[in-house]
This record gives sequence, structure tokens and C-alpha cells, in this order.
Amino acid sequence: MKSHGYNQLTPEELHLWMAEKKNLCLIDTLPADHFYRVRLPGSANACVFEVDFIDQVKAISEDKDGETVLYGSSARSMDAVRAAEKLEAEGYRQVSVLTGGIEGWRSVGLALEGEAIDEPDDPQTLLKLDDRSYKIDTEQSSIQWTGRNAHSSHFGDIKISKGELAVKGGKITGSFDIDMESMTNINLEGDESQPVLIAHLKSDDFFLTRIFPKATFKILDASPVKEPFATLPNYEIKGQLKLRGVEAGQDFWATVSQSPEKTLLIEAHFDIDRTRWNIIYGSTRFFEHLGMHQVFDLISIEMRIAAL
Repeated sequence: MKSHGYNQLTPEELHLWMAEKKNLCLIDTLPADHFYRVRLPGSANACVFEVDFIDQVKAISEDKDGETVLYGSSARSMDAVRAAEKLEAEGYRQVSVLTGGIEGWRSVGLALEGEAIDEPDDPQTLLKLDDRSYKIDTEQSSIQWTGRNAHSSHFGDIKISKGELAVKGGKITGSFDIDMESMTNINLEGDESQPVLIAHLKSDDFFLTRIFPKATFKILDASPVKEPFATLPNYEIKGQLKLRGVEAGQDFWATVSQSPEKTLLIEAHFDIDRTRWNIIYGSTRFFEHLGMHQVFDLISIEMRIAAL
């Protein structure tokens, strides 16, 4: 059956072609490590996720008029379909996609080959966290800030000084400290106004770091969404931020992941309304006739936490 210019083959149809020894080029479109673990008999490998996918296919076959059959993981995955679109754009004219991929082939009892054909196949799409305690790696963790007014924006870094997290039953708890004295600016690097900006941010107009050198964020609740896809914001984090001596709630969405080395990674992008922590300089909600001294109330935060 034709679909978007390429054919769709059922496992039974492909198996019949193979039994008839039809001249075809069978290509597994998944990463090489998966290919070695499990694959269809007689297939070659060209990973559709790699930038040189077309070159990999050409190394297998440059016959654009020959029968090329692609397969991927399952009916849920777009791997083989995306590969077919790329090959058609390259001029391959006889392209077919195996419906259901490896999973569909296996489901009708057809033979597979590889080093681990009987091992459970984790599609690596949903987040799974191990229950354990973590210590935040302050060298690998960072907070980037961006402040704005009507005419410009400034951005820089603040260091996380220490922190601990724990995972139990999918929920994350813990807290971390932020070294407000470590605040830097990046966009004015080398400009004589840079130290003036940092001094102003550390003054009583803003964060008053002389008296409040530390901010603390405590996680009150961090729970995964119903389907925690690994590449989307998959956790709703509710917390309490103590800043400039004031405590206020701060919630945000985060993308949580776990590296193969079991490092817990939390990536989040959100805005805070600084006036909730009594940082009101330049806010038209509190002052009139500000002129060039207006400063937007929201500060954008880009946070990355690595915990071991």
C-alpha cells in the first residue's frame, strides 16, 4: 500500500519477499548499538538520527531504482517513516516501510537475530528515576539570569553553593543554596559599566547581598506528569524561595532526566516576579516618574542542576 509516496509492507508481506529471495535492500534505521542487540535477518544498519544518514545508505546501496525496505522500532516511532521521507527526497524511487517495525515483526512470531533478542526492549521514551539520595554537583550546576527594561537586557550567572536531593517513588525532595555574592554579568564583559551594574544589583536597590548573601530554594513537592516523556517538561515543581530575607512560593515546570551514569539532571526555564521578594526598584507598580530608571518586574531564570 502506498503512503506519502512510499509503500507500506506488513511483516507477512516482507517475510514472503525474503522467502522468495526478492532482490531488496533491507535497512535498520535505529542506532548501531540497538542494531547489534536485535535486528531483522539480513538487514544492514543506517541510523536515521545521524546527520550522515544518506551517506550511510549510499554505502549500503546507491541503486535508487532498487527495492529499499526500511524498518524501525514500532508503530509508535517515526524512525522508518522519517528515513523514507529522506530517501525519497534524495531520489530513491522504490522505498517501503515495514509496518510495526521490529515490534510488529516479533508479534507475528517471525525470527530475529542479534546479541540480545530475548531481552526486554526499553524504548527510552518515558523518564524512569532510581530511588536514592543525591548531592548537587555545584561545578556542573548553574543558574543564568536575564533582566530587562524597555531598551535593553542584561544576563549573567549565579552559582549554586550546595544542595541535596532525594528521589522516592518518583517524587523529588530537597533544597539548595544560591550564592548571591557570586552574581556575574556576561553581556557587558569588558565594558566599564559592568562593575557598576553588578554593584547596583548587589545593593539595597536589588538583592542587598551584604546582608543577604544566600538565597535558598526548598522543594515542597515535585511530581512527574502522567506521561513523563524524557524530552518534554515532565515534572511540576512547587517550592519556596527565600530571597533577600523574604520567603515566597515559586512553582515551575522542569525537564528531569537521568544520565547512564545515574546523574540526576533538572533543566528549567521560568520567570520570577522580583517584587514578591520586596525588590521593587524601577517598578511602575510602586514608583512614578521613573524615566530611564524603569526596570521590568520579571527576571528570567534558566536553571540546570546536576546531582550525583
